[in-house]
Amino acid sequence: MTARNRGIVLGVAQCVLVLSVAGKYAWDRERLPRVWARTVVVDPNLPIRGRYLALQLEVAPTEGLVNWGMAKLSVENGQLVARAASQGLRVMRPRSVWVLGDVVPFFVAEHAEDPRKAGTELWVEVSVPENGPPRAIRLGVKKDGVLTEWNGQ
Repeated sequence: MTARNRGIVLGVAQCVLVLSVAGKYAWDRERLPRVWARTVVVDPNLPIRGRYLALQLEVAPTEGLVNWGMAKLSVENGQLVARAASQGLRVMRPRSVWVLGDVVPFFVAEHAEDPRKAGTELWVEVSVPENGPPRAIRLGVKKDGVLTEWNGQ
């Protein structure tokens, strides 16, 4: 096999790999339950990773959760719900609300307007897999009780 043919085979293999990951996420978005969750922004920018929002999602607790612990997430009645479990994701109650212990990243364009304006709440639509953290789909802002999708402008 010539160097040119090996290069073509490697290029095709890389394209297949990238397309399989994109296909898996597209299939998950169609198959998995989705919900809008209120968020708390933890860290808006890291030079190494680019401009993104590290979102900590608020969850509705069920019986059995005490200040912090492990939980499985599900969608019930249009809410992101945390149920106590021996394995799963960390949830905690640092303030008056329950939040996920790990953050969900949401990457934004470099020149996009900052969605964290005074008088607005930041929300994110997530898909909720059976195992693992939620995956951010789109960002929204809630002002005066109206939730609208944030388009970066």
